[in-house]
Amino acid sequence: MTIQNNITERDFTQQVRDLAQLLGWAVYHTWVAIRSPKGFPDLVMLQPPRLLFAELKSEKGTLTDEQVEWLEALRTVPGVEVYLWQPGDWDEIVRILKKEDTNENTY
Repeated sequence: MTIQNNITERDFTQQVRDLAQLLGWAVYHTWVAIRSPKGFPDLVMLQPPRLLFAELKSEKGTLTDEQVEWLEALRTVPGVEVYLWQPGDWDEIVRILKKEDTNENTY
């Protein structure tokens, strides 16, 4: 399956959530971020022993300074996987979420 590059961030987020849940991940997404810390990643996904944080952007989306700070801080936590995903990364997203074990920690 491929994702259209012109998909909205909202629809892209829903597709990633749906895929993760289909593959057995517990998924957390803050729907209304008004009182949440600025820049916290869009998705938190858990499938023990793996814990992933993913910031999702449209193809033209860019990170805020607060998002960069969160992603960099989370990358320092051993065993945590941190990603920045855009619709064009769909094949990589599928590969990462299907993988049983990984030591990747990148965005």
